[in-house]
Amino acid sequence: MKKLLLIVNPVSGKRQIVKSLPQVIRIFMDAGYLVTTTVTASQGEATVFARRWANEYDLIVCAGGDGTLNETITGLWEANRVMPLGYIPCGSTNDFAASHGLSTDAEQAAMQIAHGQPTLLDVGRFDARCFAYIAAFGAFTAISYNTDQNLKNVVGHAAYLMGGIWELSQIRPIPLRITADGEPIEGSFLFGAVSNTTSIGGTLRLPETLVDPADGMLELLLVRMPEDLIEFDEVVRGLLEQDFTSPYLTLRRAKEIVFESPAPFEWSLDGEAGGAFKTVRITVLPKVLELVR
Repeated sequence: MKKLLLIVNPVSGKRQIVKSLPQVIRIFMDAGYLVTTTVTASQGEATVFARRWANEYDLIVCAGGDGTLNETITGLWEANRVMPLGYIPCGSTNDFAASHGLSTDAEQAAMQIAHGQPTLLDVGRFDARCFAYIAAFGAFTAISYNTDQNLKNVVGHAAYLMGGIWELSQIRPIPLRITADGEPIEGSFLFGAVSNTTSIGGTLRLPETLVDPADGMLELLLVRMPEDLIEFDEVVRGLLEQDFTSPYLTLRRAKEIVFESPAPFEWSLDGEAGGAFKTVRITVLPKVLELVR
């Protein structure tokens, strides 16, 4: 009998996974799996579980938000194991699910995994860590992990918008020297993201014609600091309408990107706090994620 490890974050999103857990386990059992369920109690435990037991199971499934997915992928990478991974998205924004057509209904997502096929996808490497779909810095990146979880559960994306309006008064441009596949880019930036997704923060989208999650490339989006409110409005409209012709916007693809700043600045990895650094090197890990969908 095939063995499945189910890693559950019970506090993700609206905690619906707790109610659906018996049905989810039954779906996997009916598909021929012997299911072992583990429940995370603190940040980082999904990484520990995945790393510790990666070689003992035929399939690992994580149920939680994008942060739980991030931790699970990191654990598999640390175990040096490319193996089938299923994801039941139960978070507040579920950007990864939006990019890959995954159901946010727990039972339907379980059915997709139980009867799906593995697809190899790229993953980003952030120094010694991994990210499933995005590493970001600057304005609005702290919202997802600074916004109260109960507020997220009640109003969803509106919570991020409310947090963003508050943060506008706190914006400080970040002076950076960026090297993307050898090309230097310098300036003061309001926001930046290195991603492998079409959905950013549940509100911004990159062109599907540009993003291929298995092409060995990452997308680099940079927003320079506007000089006045008129230019700020131009930047916002450009982002929302996928018009990157503004001189304040940069969108390009690269395999390796290095960020250097005079002072440490904060990063977000898959919507979770990633720490503050003066220098960061981001590279693509080609086809190390075997996503079952």
